[in-house]
Amino acid sequence: MVTYDMTKIPVIDVVDDILASAAQKGASDIHFDPRDDYLLVRLRIDGDLMDYTIIPKMYERNLITRIKLLSNMNITESRLPQDGSIKGTIKGVSLETRVSTLPTNEGEKCVIRILDYSLSLQGIDSLGFNDKNLAKLKKMIKEPNGIILITGATGSGKSTTVYSILQVLNQKETNIITVEDPIEMNMEGLNQVQVNSEIGLDFATVLRSILRQDPNIILIGEIRDSETAKIAVRASITGHLVLSTIHTNNSLSTIERLLDMNVERYLLSSALSGIISQRLAKKLCPHCRVLVETSAYEKKVFRLAIGQEVKQIYAANKNGCEHCNGGYHGRIAIQEVLMINDEIRNALNEEEMDKEDLHRMVYTSDVITMLQDALWKVLNGLTSFEEVYRIIDVDDDLDAQMLTGFKKEKKEEKIEPIKKEENDLLNLLPEMDTTETL
Repeated sequence: MVTYDMTKIPVIDVVDDILASAAQKGASDIHFDPRDDYLLVRLRIDGDLMDYTIIPKMYERNLITRIKLLSNMNITESRLPQDGSIKGTIKGVSLETRVSTLPTNEGEKCVIRILDYSLSLQGIDSLGFNDKNLAKLKKMIKEPNGIILITGATGSGKSTTVYSILQVLNQKETNIITVEDPIEMNMEGLNQVQVNSEIGLDFATVLRSILRQDPNIILIGEIRDSETAKIAVRASITGHLVLSTIHTNNSLSTIERLLDMNVERYLLSSALSGIISQRLAKKLCPHCRVLVETSAYEKKVFRLAIGQEVKQIYAANKNGCEHCNGGYHGRIAIQEVLMINDEIRNALNEEEMDKEDLHRMVYTSDVITMLQDALWKVLNGLTSFEEVYRIIDVDDDLDAQMLTGFKKEKKEEKIEPIKKEENDLLNLLPEMDTTETL
């Protein structure tokens, strides 16, 4: 932990140092958490919060006020949440951030999100898609119309993927209009609209106007309600390519969510081009990762999910090294890409199609599931099985995606072998020489 002598260092310099240090350490967020006797400052690095410093309680108000001044907030208002942003160069570090304050029983909590667009600017080839998923994505974005959805939890890299796709689509002959809340990244050549619900400028209102602006491509920051979903789908079948995000876990749950939003089946089947689902896993440090024997449970998961007999995999070195934090450095996306084919389109039109049949149809097409993509990345030494188990419900995924029919209450219990007829997907997985990576 860093210690600041608040009696000698001005609050202005302390705030600047925290911001610059967080950016240099690769933090995605800075948390200022009020406690009874002090203000705790924490950094989120590679998805985990870590204590950074403690500020005495008597300096808490001054420090939060300084942050409010930098982010153009009302410094006299401490009873209501506020949002702002900080842009500029601090101690030689170029920063672009979003700032949020929240009144709590101990004082005002402040969170600063550090925006890093470097990966978006490198294009879709740098996002960690395997070859088959990347080929499907490139094919989807070449279509002149349809809707492509990027799904995942908050902080799963959806915005990075969206802006990487826009980098490819941003050509001088196209008219791209975005409606966002907030605008994540300013891009040359795009017409970007900031939602302002306080004056009635919500997603649905802006979308209705956008359709009269002769767009080729529309980005909707997020589909949050039924009205936005319906307008987005209708826009995509009237000759526009629509990109948007939605908070769901995988391809199937995305389809179910849209149907729950009362989007007509015949419209959804015509409009939907593809779904990209993703989560972020911590990346193994290449300098100190260690080779370990796979456990009996891990062997079974590899065999059932990707048809590989795996004896050794890389794991994190818990002690870490000078290049990492506890054996991990950076994060990598785990992806599932579903490109809608005619069979799925026809199924979406059937009112009587039950969930199990739709499961089978989606996951016995050419989909590489999120679990399978994650396991291949484990074999490549990019992440650990521990991380896969943390971000993916391994047992449910194996069962729900029709890759196996086993049921298991404990890791140690016997797992029935996969049936050959349920294993058509294994032939579609990318070939890999595991002897080289291991």
